[in-house]
Amino acid sequence: MSGNRTFTMIKPHAVLANQIGAITQMIEAGGFRIVAMKKTKLSASQAGKFYEVHKERPFYGELCEMMSDGPIIPMVLEKDNAVEDFRALIGSTDPAQAADGTIRKAFALSKSENAIHGSDSDENAAIESAFFFAVTDQY
Repeated sequence: MSGNRTFTMIKPHAVLANQIGAITQMIEAGGFRIVAMKKTKLSASQAGKFYEVHKERPFYGELCEMMSDGPIIPMVLEKDNAVEDFRALIGSTDPAQAADGTIRKAFALSKSENAIHGSDSDENAAIESAFFFAVTDQY
């Protein structure tokens, strides 16, 4: 059975482009309830730890640099079938392949600057949420 929580994070270029409100509006219109949200900035070391699963990939260094370039908005979201439904709402990593009406189609600049992160499993949603929020931070 799929869980009812997922994790997302609005990436630095979208935050710096003042797209927080428009993105959160799409999230809420998609039926998600925001149960935790904050504005913060990752150090290069923190970004490296968060994306450690990609450490051996060729894009790892660039990803860590980009994610520590400016403020981010991490959030915990709630909805039935949260992970799968949110992945559908954000669209393909490559905005050129993302469906109309998805967050990445609307706000991504490129495959690497794709506006938003979304957990890919219930297990990763729990791990990623705990990276930014204590259980007591969630309502």
